[in-house]
Amino acid sequence: MVGSFDRRSFLRYSLMAGGAAGALGLTGALSSCSSGDSSGGGSSAMNPKVQLSWQKNIEFAGEYFALENGYYEEEGLGTPELLTGGAGTGVETGLTSNKVWIGMTAPMLTAPVILQGAKLMTVAATFQRNPFCIVSSAERPIRSPEEMKGRKIGVQASNENVFKALLTANDMTESDIQKITVQYDPTPLKNGEVDGWVSYVTNEPITLEAGGFPNVNFLFADFNLPLVAETLVVRQETIDNERDKVKAFLKADIKGWYDAVADPAGSARLAVTKYGKDLGLDEAEQTKEAIAQNALVVSEDTKVNGLLTMTDELIEQNIEALAKAGYDIKAEQIFDMSLIKEVYEENPDLKR
Repeated sequence: MVGSFDRRSFLRYSLMAGGAAGALGLTGALSSCSSGDSSGGGSSAMNPKVQLSWQKNIEFAGEYFALENGYYEEEGLGTPELLTGGAGTGVETGLTSNKVWIGMTAPMLTAPVILQGAKLMTVAATFQRNPFCIVSSAERPIRSPEEMKGRKIGVQASNENVFKALLTANDMTESDIQKITVQYDPTPLKNGEVDGWVSYVTNEPITLEAGGFPNVNFLFADFNLPLVAETLVVRQETIDNERDKVKAFLKADIKGWYDAVADPAGSARLAVTKYGKDLGLDEAEQTKEAIAQNALVVSEDTKVNGLLTMTDELIEQNIEALAKAGYDIKAEQIFDMSLIKEVYEENPDLKR
C-alpha cells in the first residue's frame, strides 16, 4: 500500500495546468484571509496547526520526534496538530485562508502564489535538495539529462512542468526525448515500454529494487535544478507579530530532525506504528526511505550551518531554478532565513 500512497505524492510539488496558484483557488483564499481571525491555526499561542505536504509517512519524522520528545512543549507550543496533506489540500491555501499556522511545501508551489499577491515567506528548508529523479534500468542506465536524448521517458501529467524545467535547465527541449505520458505505477519501466521514469529518489528506486528490478537514477537537483523541498512556510504577518513563536517552533523542529537523522529505524517505527498507522506502511521499506531521505536533509552546508538552514548561494540557485520554471521572483519575496539564523546564534548547542 505504501507504494500507491507515495506515488500519488508527486501531486504535492507538481505544477498544475494554468499554474499552481490557479489550482489552489488562490483568489478565493486571498479574499478570505484575515489577520484577525484566530479561529483557525493563525494566532493560537498553544497547539498550532501544522499543515503537512502529504500523508503521515516517513517524510515528517523530525516532527514526530519533536512531539515524542516534548520539544514543542518545552518551547511553550503545547502539542502542535499535524494535519494530513495531499491532493486537494494545499498548504498555501491553508495559510492564505488563515486555517493553519505553518506548513510544509516547496518553492515551486509557493512562488506562483506569492506572485499573485499572497504574503507568504519560507523560513526554513528540511530537504536541501528536492527528491525528483529519473530512474532507469541498471541494464540500460540513464545517468544524466544528456543520456535521455532519443530515449522514451515516462512523465506523469502532473509533473510535466517540473520535467520541462529540467530540460530547460540543461538546454534541452521535448524534441530531444520521446515523452510518454504515464500514470504513477512504474510497471511500464519494468516492462521496457519506457527507458526512464520521473520518480522520487526516496520511493520508486527503493520499491523497484525490492521487487527485483535493479535500477539507477539521477537527481534533478544535481543537474541545474537545485530546488529545496519540504520548506516551512508562514504568513508574513506571522513573522511580524509572532516572531518568537516561529523561532520556538524552528528550534523544536531542528531538535526533532537531528533525532530523526540519527535514527532512521526509529523514524520508520514512529511512522508505521503511530503517526501513519492507518496507512499500511511497511517498516523495512520506510527505514530504507528514511536513509535515502537523510541524504536530502543533510548536506555539507547543513553540517556547518545546521539542519533546515539555507545558504545565500542555495537561495540564489533556487531563484535561478524558479526562473527556469517560469517564475521570476526575488529572493526577498519568498525566503527569510533571518529567523533560523537567530535560532542557531542564540542556541549554538543545537548543532550536532
